[in-house]
Amino acid sequence: MSNINIKTFNFKIRKKSNDMKKVFSVLLVVISIPLIAQHKLSPVANPSAVVMAGGARFTVLTPGMIRMEWDSLGNFEDYASLLVINRNLPVPEFRVKQSKIKTEIQTKVLKLTYWNGKGKFTAANLKIELLFSPPSGPSPGRGKDLVLGLTWTPGSTSAANLKGTYRTLDGYDGNVNLYRKDTMKLEDGIISKDGWYLLDDSRRYLFDDSDWPWVMSREKGTRQDWYFFAYGNDYKQALKDFTAIAGKIPIPPVWTFGYWWSRYWSYTDQELKDLVATLELYDIPLDVLVIDMDWHITDPPGVDRKKKEDEIHDAVGWTGYTWNKNLFPDPDKLLKWVKDRDLKVTMNLHPASGINPWDDQYPEFAKAMNFDTTGKRNIPYEMDDKKFAENYFKILLKPLEKQGIDFWWIDWQQWPYSKKYAELSNTWWVNYCFFTNMERENKARPLLYHRWGGLGNHRFQIGFSGDTYITWNSLAYQPYFTATASNVGYGYWSHDIGGHQLKEGMKNMDPELTTRWIQFGVFSPILRTHSTKNPLIYKEPWLYPFENFKAIHDAIHFRYELVPYIYTTAREAYDSGVSICRPMYYDWPDKPEAYQYKDQYMFGDNILVAPVIHPASGIRYPVSVSNQLSEVNVWLPEGNWYEWFTGTMLEGGKTYNRTFLLNEIPVYVKAGSVIPGYPKVHNLKEKPTQLILTVFPGKNTAYRLYEDDGVSNNYKEGEFALTSIETDVRPGLVTLVIQPCEGKYTGMPDTRSYELRFIGSPVPSEVEVNGTKYSYVEKGVAPGWNYSADDLTVHLFIPGTSCHEKLTASVKFSGDQLLSPEQLNGKEGQFRRVALAVKTLKFAGAWAIPDFLSFMEQTTTRIQYNPQKFSDEIKLFDQNLKKIPELMKSWVFDESYKKKVMELLAY
Repeated sequence: MSNINIKTFNFKIRKKSNDMKKVFSVLLVVISIPLIAQHKLSPVANPSAVVMAGGARFTVLTPGMIRMEWDSLGNFEDYASLLVINRNLPVPEFRVKQSKIKTEIQTKVLKLTYWNGKGKFTAANLKIELLFSPPSGPSPGRGKDLVLGLTWTPGSTSAANLKGTYRTLDGYDGNVNLYRKDTMKLEDGIISKDGWYLLDDSRRYLFDDSDWPWVMSREKGTRQDWYFFAYGNDYKQALKDFTAIAGKIPIPPVWTFGYWWSRYWSYTDQELKDLVATLELYDIPLDVLVIDMDWHITDPPGVDRKKKEDEIHDAVGWTGYTWNKNLFPDPDKLLKWVKDRDLKVTMNLHPASGINPWDDQYPEFAKAMNFDTTGKRNIPYEMDDKKFAENYFKILLKPLEKQGIDFWWIDWQQWPYSKKYAELSNTWWVNYCFFTNMERENKARPLLYHRWGGLGNHRFQIGFSGDTYITWNSLAYQPYFTATASNVGYGYWSHDIGGHQLKEGMKNMDPELTTRWIQFGVFSPILRTHSTKNPLIYKEPWLYPFENFKAIHDAIHFRYELVPYIYTTAREAYDSGVSICRPMYYDWPDKPEAYQYKDQYMFGDNILVAPVIHPASGIRYPVSVSNQLSEVNVWLPEGNWYEWFTGTMLEGGKTYNRTFLLNEIPVYVKAGSVIPGYPKVHNLKEKPTQLILTVFPGKNTAYRLYEDDGVSNNYKEGEFALTSIETDVRPGLVTLVIQPCEGKYTGMPDTRSYELRFIGSPVPSEVEVNGTKYSYVEKGVAPGWNYSADDLTVHLFIPGTSCHEKLTASVKFSGDQLLSPEQLNGKEGQFRRVALAVKTLKFAGAWAIPDFLSFMEQTTTRIQYNPQKFSDEIKLFDQNLKKIPELMKSWVFDESYKKKVMELLAY
């Protein structure tokens, strides 16, 4: 059906319902309207969703979202605003009752009443009743009997707004700005414990209908253009409604989820090559190489070195577009070298000073803009002028992009608003221009890297949060800051992992702080280390003590393993509006703890993260035994949760004080979950054909893996694949089924090999794949299986299998090996702590380690050599563990070391 036919058909439905005044009419959705592609404007609502009422117009967009317009001249707006770009949504079911006096509109979620002809919306002529209780009461009864909740009227305030995000963390130590000495005040978000949100769009600028939609002012007049969201405690529905009108959260290219190297430093061509080579030497994968502002001329020729400010009072040389040939003699050759290593490159731009007279592109740009070059003045930055913007991308940036620059890091720190449009945020607008210009090129997925510009900025990832201080306070604030940003759909914050600058008086980096910050970065949207130009600051992992280096190295590899899970969650964010890092109250809105425990968050649907954000307590030891314990207080919701790094199953609905070694991250997985992963890769250009599926103990579960080509926009047109994975858990038997994949995309593999990991398991008695029994193999060679005792994991290696055929794998456990869950619980953490206890005693100068303690330390080695002895070894380990407190009394060691051993073994 064409658009013309749709509009004609819907007009007839609306006309018929308007003729039935004083009678409720039910409007059913009979037409399926496809959602628009990202950033394609579709601002005119379906006429069937529109209700006219005197000088007001109401548009029912979803059951819980309604647009309310009043205009003094009766000129209702059908252009897209900078925020609201789509109003042509499938028409929900609603009822209308109109009389000369009032208009009533009712959905299954809300009831609006407007007294006709009373003019501008006020508390006297407009009210909305929420047809369910707010979050403080029972959960909303969608699909059940509706319960009258609160009543909203214009002027109502939301005291319980759960906030959104903030433009930048520049100068912040935690949430305190050390320059201004004030506390950060986050902007309001869409989510509130009051159960509603009012979005006032009355003053926002509009998009015109040109090929490249451009900003334009609204017509003169007094107006109200409001969007009311009613959701109770269904916070996820609120975000889905918001992104339905404000645009989806686009999926970043897959390589953005790898490791980014960044540092403000006067790198030379050779230094960057040496850096990449050293990362390779130390087996650290890398996907994005960030080159800060020194790539361009910063000390312009012919400019007095004493001159510190340019024409707009910005720092001279801060803005530039011409390569610094002193550092980069041949940029083309450097960029080719980088591309040959499958790396992506971004470079820093500070565009506020316009185009400098010393830039190579100055004459051409001046000619294109008819700019008078007399006096060699800077050509002013005017991104709100379309001619300037088009020339900016064509003349300044496109040649650099042809050389090999993949996307841009924009660093806007100057005047906040446009000079031409008084309330147009320069940050917001430059983000729009860069992102949509890449869309127009249509070569790859658009991507930029800049600061938050306000509502609607979720359409332009990725965020650059700015220059934090290198302190535990800064680390402690970032989990809350990152998760809360999802309340405005801004799900891709990129922090300066490890911090940006030292506080006054600080002379040294803290290896423990850096390690914990990078571990948090693993469970952040983007993993990018960065710092200012200070020789005392370093983020190179190999410059830290070995234990810290090893923990950082392993954390980065763990990030790469998680990419299939992260990428699937990125698709969920695109579909639902729910970002990968989200507060606990999205899933448990009726639990007070979900609001109180702000330091923890959900990382997708299956993983809960409670980062270490405080230094370890206790006595410091030599770096070779830096095994001090860090404490984390965590709330686990109902259900069972598996503590990934210690192998401990914990009962939900409780709070716990847990301790973690330096190489352990507080990560909790819903019992029974299947987490997809990649094998070890050099970077994400590799596109591995092997898939790791980690199966956690617990109940039956199902998971759907999402895949696409990772780089194009074709996913918006339906080019992707879904693979369903299911488990069946019974006493002595775990079965995993991989269903044939659905869908297709360019480059999709026809076959795939697998490594299935059944963690927290005893040694199996039998392993079978598609009816074929697999044998034990010493190394990870397919077909076959083996067992790693240190983490109690069965590894099942399956050779290349068609992605279009069903695969069934089963693992059986015989009676003599089938220990109770309690006997296996926490063993991974206990094994690690016993080994560290022995190491601690050796560094204490012990001539001899107690035999039974050495015997305990070798438990995993003996199981590895003789898997059939698994059950006996675990029982013997437990018996010895219970004897330690009594035997400790006879040990002759320094009391501080003895105390540390007890701290470790009392785990």
